[in-house]
Amino acid sequence: MKTYLDCIPCFLNQALRAGRIITEDENKLRTILDEVGIILRDIPLERTPPEIGMLVYKKVGELTGEFDPYHNIKKDSTEKALSLYHLLKDEVVKSKDRLLTAIKIAIAGNVIDYGVNRVFNIEEDIDKVLKNDFAIFDYDKFKHYLDKTNEILYIGDNSGESVFDRILIEELDKPVKYVVRGIPIINDVTYEDALQAGIGKVAHILSSGTSAPGTVLRTCNPEFMKIYNNSNFIISKGQGNYEALSDERHPIFFLLMAKCSVIANEIGVVEGDIILKGV
Repeated sequence: MKTYLDCIPCFLNQALRAGRIITEDENKLRTILDEVGIILRDIPLERTPPEIGMLVYKKVGELTGEFDPYHNIKKDSTEKALSLYHLLKDEVVKSKDRLLTAIKIAIAGNVIDYGVNRVFNIEEDIDKVLKNDFAIFDYDKFKHYLDKTNEILYIGDNSGESVFDRILIEELDKPVKYVVRGIPIINDVTYEDALQAGIGKVAHILSSGTSAPGTVLRTCNPEFMKIYNNSNFIISKGQGNYEALSDERHPIFFLLMAKCSVIANEIGVVEGDIILKGV
């Protein structure tokens, strides 16, 4: 997916939000915006949003000396999600279609995103998602590919959200490799975050090696790329991974909530819609 003009102010807002976590110095914050503005001026819109985001957050880190401003926020969001784990498992157990309910719960976890300027309430959003219908619903295709595969490559998105991913992984009943970011970026899930969420109990955790807020393949490590190229069933969570992989012609199923108008328009849905989309 290419970058749109409407993404430009979003990148500036992201840089400012990250900067304000680190410092209250208005001069430093102004420098961050000036420097990020130069990056945005010179980057072609043909690049994907995660590619640009990688440069934006790298610049914030260089200017402040802090490359993981969301560290404590990530831990807190995972703890909050873990406190809901047993309640959500009960939702799955009592449902008529356990797999479908687990998919909805995994998508509900996608609200935990500090990259978009969106206020969220985990409990309220979970309830809303469980009651909502899908705008795109390739569920039969999903089950068909799931039945045929021997192993699943599951590309994670955000910390905290990974607890919701764990619930889905437990319903897939197949070996899973769970993909995390190579280094901290926004509140995206890293190896440490996945362990905190309990992913290590249900899947093999694998780093993609990328520092982008999305699986930008040209920045991923050889180990991940070998597994990716040989995979016949991939689950991709969240907007960043959709932005990075939407032009791929691999057996990918995108699970996400459309949390901004750009993504909604790109996919052809309404902001706030939930999506299960297969390639």
